[in-house]
Amino acid sequence: MLFHVHMTVNIPLDLDKDYVDDLKAKEKALSQDLQRQGKWTHIWRIAGKYANISIFNVASAGELHDILMSLPLYPFMDVEVTALCQHYSSVKNEEEAH
Repeated sequence: MLFHVHMTVNIPLDLDKDYVDDLKAKEKALSQDLQRQGKWTHIWRIAGKYANISIFNVASAGELHDILMSLPLYPFMDVEVTALCQHYSSVKNEEEAH
């Protein structure tokens, strides 16, 4: 199943810098591992914001939930999830039209 996930991270300014740096390093390592597994296939950083738009390719909504909950920065995230469906292009080739 494919999911479009928009994540905006809102880290409180009063959090300890070393703690935040540790969370960011763990988040990066986990996201890279998920990318290598083909589960977090595309990441786009939104310019000027600590936010990204991602496509997750997972077996189920439950697996996506577990992944998102495991992200070190999840407690500071606003997350919007949209399920995507795979479909044929709206432009059909001539063989399909006959």
